[in-house]
Amino acid sequence: MKQITAYLAFVLAAAFALSPAFTSPFTGFTEDQLPIPQINPPVQPAGYAFAIWGLIYLWLIVSGLFGAIKRAKADDWHRARLPLIVSLAVGVPWLAIANASAIWATITIWVMAGSAVLALLRAPFRDRWLFQAPVGLYAGWLTAASCVSLATVMAGYGIGPKAAGWAVAAIGLAFVLAWSVHRRRRNAPEYLAAVIWALVGIVLANWATDGFVALLAGIGAMVLFIRALSSPQEDPPIGLYR
Repeated sequence: MKQITAYLAFVLAAAFALSPAFTSPFTGFTEDQLPIPQINPPVQPAGYAFAIWGLIYLWLIVSGLFGAIKRAKADDWHRARLPLIVSLAVGVPWLAIANASAIWATITIWVMAGSAVLALLRAPFRDRWLFQAPVGLYAGWLTAASCVSLATVMAGYGIGPKAAGWAVAAIGLAFVLAWSVHRRRRNAPEYLAAVIWALVGIVLANWATDGFVALLAGIGAMVLFIRALSSPQEDPPIGLYR
């Protein structure tokens, strides 16, 4: 069973990385996907920020390959692999889902984010750069992306505040989630790095158009950066996953 999951994790990581080649590009929800079109919503990071996916794809493949060859029977890797497999399995068709339905895209990206975070919290303490680091980066980006998707859909259906208000809410939610996850896995600055990357992307996307959103995202990024620098890198996580 452990060997099967090890090989499955590698296959899914490779399929996840290759999926953009077989799906129409996704650059945000189109006008016909939401009752109130959200074109370049303030919560969406600047385009450059999405380049992080190249690093995530490659690192997850390397991690999966190493795990299949060297850690196929390892208990600590197996425990963390199971939720990662769930996240990757949903991630393979996610671009197709996002191009078809904004609501289902939001639901599934939260599933991806939650299972990726669980994989990070269960990550083995050894082989840090071959499991915790890539999974942390992946989980951190998904934490931010899931908040962006939720805010975009809520604004697109006219629920609650308008786009700027939902941008503020999403930034706050992403910050709280990032802080909470890092509190349980204090030696995972890679997770915070991805969230910070997304927040800086929001700053640059809004600098000239919405100063308050840019300022809030900048403050969040700065606070998380200080936390990442001041956290003991080798301490075990606290709470349930100690």
